[in-house]
Amino acid sequence: MGKIELGQFSKLLTVGEVSARSGVAVSALHFYEAKGLIDSHRSRGNQRRYPREVLRRVAVIKVAQRIGIPLAEVQAALEALPQGRTPTAADWKALSKRWKNDLDARIRRLQGLRDQLDGCIGCGCLSLESCPLRNPWDRLSEEGAGPRLLDPED
Repeated sequence: MGKIELGQFSKLLTVGEVSARSGVAVSALHFYEAKGLIDSHRSRGNQRRYPREVLRRVAVIKVAQRIGIPLAEVQAALEALPQGRTPTAADWKALSKRWKNDLDARIRRLQGLRDQLDGCIGCGCLSLESCPLRNPWDRLSEEGAGPRLLDPED
């Protein structure tokens, strides 16, 4: 962030104000800052001060988290914005379109797992050799004994 003049600190929000207005815990804001998702300025007393635009960044972060977008992806998307600016409506449209495609793919995978689970509950065997949930497509049998994946996409 750019340099802040002394008189401009009164226009900035404290971490408590950002927390109250965004509904995000102070500890989460500190975490977001440590991960580079948001930035603050420091007062002479070394207290965090945030520009009001941080509220929109926090909103984008929370929506993305709610739909299961990993923070690393959110960070990459926010870093791709020119000069680290706050997302605009056009930016949000592009981000949400990309994330919608990811969410649709995840939903399809989960529906497939759900549909396989019905059969599993019916048979009750949980066979390590033939169960499509415990050993999808029998690929894992070649890896020997041990824990197995439930999501064939992983």
